[in-house]
Amino acid sequence: METNVKQSPFRTIKRVSGRFKRMLVGDETPTREEPQMPRLLVVDDEASICFSMSEYFSLHGFSVDTATETDEAERLVENNGYQVIIQDLRLGTNRDPDGLKIIKLAHQHHPETRIIVLTAYGSAEIEDEARRCGADAFLRKPKPLSQVAQVVQGLIESPAKQAVRSA
Repeated sequence: METNVKQSPFRTIKRVSGRFKRMLVGDETPTREEPQMPRLLVVDDEASICFSMSEYFSLHGFSVDTATETDEAERLVENNGYQVIIQDLRLGTNRDPDGLKIIKLAHQHHPETRIIVLTAYGSAEIEDEARRCGADAFLRKPKPLSQVAQVVQGLIESPAKQAVRSA
């Protein structure tokens, strides 16, 4: 019977570094393929939200990157592929929904990436615009992490890129 035991990051680093060492000295023996952790990007100007989501999703088997500024988010989206992006619409003191720019960029570079908008500044017009830009789900803050996780899991498991009803 297989159990679901979470490994500490140090154990993972040790395992990876050991494999790397064996590759360098030519002693790499075939091992069973380990499942790849789903990649998640959280973009929010509130550091506490980035931290709590990073901790929560990391504990649930995700590899999580965070960004608190538009430039940082753009760089991450351009250089990495994510299964899911959780995106706030307004970053910093900017009154414009600059999160739409990041959604467009993600949709352009990685059309398979699922995008969740999580914002306190939602309106029907903004929600429609976010969906036109490529967002799959639109959630209003505050939202319990467990509910955000349900939407993330639903998007990962759904076979086709389909819009999820707003909550």
